[in-house]
Amino acid sequence: PDLFGFGRSDKPVRQEDYSFDFHRNYLLRLVERLDLRDITLVVQDWGGLLGLTLPVDDGFATRLSRLIVMNTGIGQGTSPGPGFDAWKNYALSTPDLPVGRIIARGTPHLTEQEIAAYDAPYPGPEYKAGAQIFPALVPISPDMPGVEHGQAAAHFWSERWSGESFMAVGAADPVLGTEPMARLRSIIRGCPEPMIIPDGGHFVQEWGEQIARAALAAFGDLPPA
Repeated sequence: PDLFGFGRSDKPVRQEDYSFDFHRNYLLRLVERLDLRDITLVVQDWGGLLGLTLPVDDGFATRLSRLIVMNTGIGQGTSPGPGFDAWKNYALSTPDLPVGRIIARGTPHLTEQEIAAYDAPYPGPEYKAGAQIFPALVPISPDMPGVEHGQAAAHFWSERWSGESFMAVGAADPVLGTEPMARLRSIIRGCPEPMIIPDGGHFVQEWGEQIARAALAAFGDLPPA
């Protein structure tokens, strides 16, 4: 699903309408409404910050079978580093974020048409409130919303998780590259060695076909390429 404020979902224009708990709860209710089962949870960036906390709720944990995780983390009250801090400050101080160009910086193979497609859901700067405020919502200090969920999630993935996992890492990501992902891997019980995409930037889902094929092969659903 596209989170509220992004993609084809509705875009509240007030920054105060965005919060960790609101977005997390809507994901839980969506899964319940669709009655999804045997879930392969595929997460990247905020998909992981939110999605990796969902199994803390036992109702979700019983629906979960597999994990595919890419360039993300679990918010436990510490900052990913100065690169992230710079990005947060840039997003907050730039009302009309050039969404397509930001994504293209680390994804040089995108065509102009694909860059335009990333811009298309935002017909004006007033629709970019979510893109502006989301970096500031990452739980990087102990008193922030989401930290408690993040700490519980780290316990779940390290102590309770028994399903299959697959990790892919865009090594060219300046904030959530190989070292942060190695730390995340150490938390996920039984997670095998990651697939490394040497030229993959932060938005590593743009290398999605090769990642999906490798994950399905690792899970035994496709023969190795």
